[in-house]
Amino acid sequence: MGAAVLTWMFLVTFVAVRTAYAEAAPATGPTVEQRLANLEAYVTNSAPDAAGGALAQTAGPGHNGWMMTSTALVLFMTLPGLALFYGGLVRRKNVLSVLAQCFGCAGLVTVLWWTVGYSISFAKGNSILGGMDFALFRNVTAAPNGDYAAWVSQNVFAMFQMMFAIITPALIVGAIAERMKYSAVLAFITLWMFVVYFPLAHMVWGIDGLMNGVWNPLAAIKSVDFAGGTVVHMSSGWSALVLCLILGKRTGFGKRAFMPHSLVLTVVGTGMLWVGWYGFNAGSALASDAVAANAFVATTLAAAIAGAVWPAIEWATRGKPSVLGFCSGVVAGLVVITPAAGFVSPSSAVLIGILAGVVPYLAVTKLKSMFKYDDALDTFGVHGVGGTLGAILAGVFANPDINPNLKTNLGEVVGNGLVLEQFKAIGVTLALSIGGTAVIAYVIKAVMGLRPNTEDEEAGLDSIDHGESGYHGDEAGHGGLEDMALPPVLEPTAALDASRTSA
Repeated sequence: MGAAVLTWMFLVTFVAVRTAYAEAAPATGPTVEQRLANLEAYVTNSAPDAAGGALAQTAGPGHNGWMMTSTALVLFMTLPGLALFYGGLVRRKNVLSVLAQCFGCAGLVTVLWWTVGYSISFAKGNSILGGMDFALFRNVTAAPNGDYAAWVSQNVFAMFQMMFAIITPALIVGAIAERMKYSAVLAFITLWMFVVYFPLAHMVWGIDGLMNGVWNPLAAIKSVDFAGGTVVHMSSGWSALVLCLILGKRTGFGKRAFMPHSLVLTVVGTGMLWVGWYGFNAGSALASDAVAANAFVATTLAAAIAGAVWPAIEWATRGKPSVLGFCSGVVAGLVVITPAAGFVSPSSAVLIGILAGVVPYLAVTKLKSMFKYDDALDTFGVHGVGGTLGAILAGVFANPDINPNLKTNLGEVVGNGLVLEQFKAIGVTLALSIGGTAVIAYVIKAVMGLRPNTEDEEAGLDSIDHGESGYHGDEAGHGGLEDMALPPVLEPTAALDASRTSA
């Protein structure tokens, strides 16, 4: 009897203590269902449930790994891709100057990006500029920023976007090659990033940006730009045209045919650009998902098709397909598909590739000779014209079946007015790029001058700006076919067209 009483008292006490502990204990962790739901969200690249445990606040290793790879690929586009592409197209006395300008962009823009550039571009602010929440990379950690990518560390996202910021002003170098002082180039880039690039990046890609039609329901202009048609190629291409007009023509332009000193370097650079562009376009999906896969396919098709169309036109009109034509076509295809890469079907990418091989070709071979501007490496003809064409075609061919994100805020616009929104975005980009570049160029021209004197320009920027020569034993830095006088029987525009270079 006594044992039964003791047992009963023990059970009552145990139940009481267990109840009290349960009431005082903290809430239990996420359920198995919540954990599984977040695992599914990771695989499908959808937003996680914040109550789903540690996975909800952690970058996904697969998506993060792809974005770090993409970041390296985009840097590879500038260094060494663009540097070699441009370096082969100039005369040997200026090869180091082009390489130095590309490296200068990388160093200078990195500092600007870390201090305030990333914050101005991607922190929440107003529709034109972001705030200072991310200045000096404050609050930029390995945790994802759900405004841009659910499963990618924000510091990786910031690095990925920095590579876009680096290559954009580097593209401008092609238009003003061989005749702008290195100090003036760096001064121009510094001001241009604040006046043109950072605001444009925020307006197009910022979560509260003026022209971010995909993710900002309040966007005044509901446009699309998957990987930089307006932000990168239009801004650099049109700015390049304005800058080369203000800078003036190279000494001897129209009297000498400035031949590329090494098409081998240009071909190598083209291959590097093509490889790196997969990070540029497929990486802009900000995940390793179906959208990235579609962008990968579209990029390949457009580049290959345009790379075949451009030399085919040369073959039909001149009798021979040039190696430079292959390179120019590939880059043009990559440029034009960029704003549409993650939005269009493979068949649309093929059509875009055909147009990319035709329209920039005409801009480079006809438009430039018609107006006789000295866009040294055809930055405007390929990036300005190509980027504008791509922005328009993105509005024409955008397909919600390829990218369901087009249904988020653009369901009523896609296929029914998106092209008009694209033209509005083009107008804003042109106004900012042309107006901003003109003001900056004239300010720098008045304060420190834009170009060296004629004697220094003839000597070559390698020795004048850097005290070096790209090739040992090259005392004069020029001569031979790369800097030859035009024979009287050959019209200057024809010779320039025959030896024209592109970027």
